[in-house]
Amino acid sequence: MKFLYTIVLEQSWDSNKLPRLRKENKLPDILAEEEIVSVLLSIKNIKYRTILMTCYGAGLRISEAVNLRISDIDSKNMLIRVNQGKHRKDRFSLLSDTNLKQLRAYWMTYKPKGEYLFCSSRRDKPIPVQNVQHALKQALEEVEIRKKISTHSFRHSFATHLLENRTDIRTIQELLGHSNIATTSRYIHLTRKHLLGVQSPLDKIGGDLIDE
Repeated sequence: MKFLYTIVLEQSWDSNKLPRLRKENKLPDILAEEEIVSVLLSIKNIKYRTILMTCYGAGLRISEAVNLRISDIDSKNMLIRVNQGKHRKDRFSLLSDTNLKQLRAYWMTYKPKGEYLFCSSRRDKPIPVQNVQHALKQALEEVEIRKKISTHSFRHSFATHLLENRTDIRTIQELLGHSNIATTSRYIHLTRKHLLGVQSPLDKIGGDLIDE
């Protein structure tokens, strides 16, 4: 369009006059705790299950999880180091007791060589993301979950469940590695527990309004 106006038609170009399309603000689907359990149990391959458990347990993106190095697991301080995450930022996230036990079980089974914790058959490369995505798709079909779930849903679920358990949003922002608190704040819209104890104003005035 700019080329057409400025070069072909030799007219002025002002991008500020162009109408802006509104982005759809759709909330992502998340998994309830019991759904996470059923999905993970349906994944028989211990490597894929461990990767997704780590995504949920630490709020990692799938790319961050598959690129973890053995040295990134700090069992002494119960932390996971994320190197060069989105926007090339380093950060630390949680290493839960359950996640550590699963990682040890995975280690005993696979005994990975090289620097990557979840290495591919080449050992000098991490496992392809597509492999994990395929395993998750099969598990979702098996447990018949119809939500729009992806590997990233485990990260969304991590943040939402932390918020429901009253973890402060600044801490969640740090764990997720968000630069802007507004990005983290959208998880407030995903949690529904804060709505359960709210009384509608209609209940305070409506006693005489009901038709009997």
